[in-house]
Amino acid sequence: MNYDTIWGLTITYQDLWVPWHGGSIHCSVWFGFVNGRKCFFIEPHSKENFFARRAYYGCADDVMRFAFFTKAAMEFLLKSGKRPEIIHVHDWQTGLAPVLLYEMYREMDRLRVCFTIHNFHHQGVIGGDVLRATGLNRPEFFFRYEQMRDNANAGALNFMKGGIVYSNFTTTVSPHHAWEARNTDQGCGMQATLKTHQNKFGGVLNGVDCDEWNPEIDTHIPVHFARVSIEGKYKNKDALRERLLLRKEYKPLIACIGRLDHQKGLHLIKHALFYAMRRGAQFVLLGVASNNAIAADFGNVKRQINDNPDSHVELAFNEDLAHLLYAGADMLFVPSMFEPCGLTQMIAMKYGTVPVVRGVGGMVDTVFDKDHSTLAPDERNGYVFTAADIKAVESTLDRAISCWHKYPKDWRTLMENGMKYDYSWNLPGQHYINIYEHIRCK
Repeated sequence: MNYDTIWGLTITYQDLWVPWHGGSIHCSVWFGFVNGRKCFFIEPHSKENFFARRAYYGCADDVMRFAFFTKAAMEFLLKSGKRPEIIHVHDWQTGLAPVLLYEMYREMDRLRVCFTIHNFHHQGVIGGDVLRATGLNRPEFFFRYEQMRDNANAGALNFMKGGIVYSNFTTTVSPHHAWEARNTDQGCGMQATLKTHQNKFGGVLNGVDCDEWNPEIDTHIPVHFARVSIEGKYKNKDALRERLLLRKEYKPLIACIGRLDHQKGLHLIKHALFYAMRRGAQFVLLGVASNNAIAADFGNVKRQINDNPDSHVELAFNEDLAHLLYAGADMLFVPSMFEPCGLTQMIAMKYGTVPVVRGVGGMVDTVFDKDHSTLAPDERNGYVFTAADIKAVESTLDRAISCWHKYPKDWRTLMENGMKYDYSWNLPGQHYINIYEHIRCK
């Protein structure tokens, strides 16, 4: 844990004994402020060493580890007398919370649960041992299809399914992804469950942290700017080129920022990099590979273009450079295979950078094509393609690059249209408050 970000860390509950596997595990509960928010931290004193692994995920016993964490959190609420009106849990790691709450902790049955799913690909699948460990027991009940039985494996339980079945409301992170999860293979086997519980399922778009991502106050960029002073963006473009040793010529600069994973459309990113240069554009890629094979692949790409003054590949996490890229690039390229929400396109628009994206998930809810959208021209803010192939990428990049060169006024309008959209937490925050009020009154 990074203690530097915690203020006032102190033990608030010395002896929390959490029932586990027929016995109890001794825990301490700490309290501190993180970015002004009140936070509790559970420290188990156990030979299982649940949390001190130097990694959040990737252990063979991940599902059991998070089952213990959730059980400990419920036990802390019970023993400390804390009774929030709403518990908001996220992803499979905490999907057991509403199950425990309504099947074991009846003393707290007035609490209501909102369950948010960010990624349907990881669901927390485990055998019946978890029932014995948590004290839920009753395998004949929980292995029913209507309860927690995994939809694809009758011999397994599914934490995500438990969260959907038992929560008072389930959300995912964009309205379009909610439709995808319910009606396409993006639901990763959860489609039938989501349809059964569709009256308590919806999509709420994530928001951007405007204290962190704001060209008017961003401490990572050399020149601040806004929609009414957009010329400052081009000074950031000059600074970006100088930093990355790119040539200063009249040509558009395309950025691609984010984790390098198969979800992100890696083959399309590679093709776009070389195609953009052939079309007289510059291309900068900033990202961390999710595995060694991807790192080696893009390492080869980096070596190929190493001396090209129109391209740069940075295989690292670099927050300072990410801010400068958003501020200095003309376009952001996001060709994801799936993208539940996506924040990069929303951040880009705040900085006057025009998104070129594949129309999946949250991209559909945030990016509206300049030439093909049904919205009014003053609401169009980018370029969208649907097919996950090279032809679609080339066609869309052609449209964007041609507009940049031939129709600068139209391009300026696209930039300003994007900057005037409010993709902060203002609207999504109100949506969640509405959901809380809805389930609180049930």
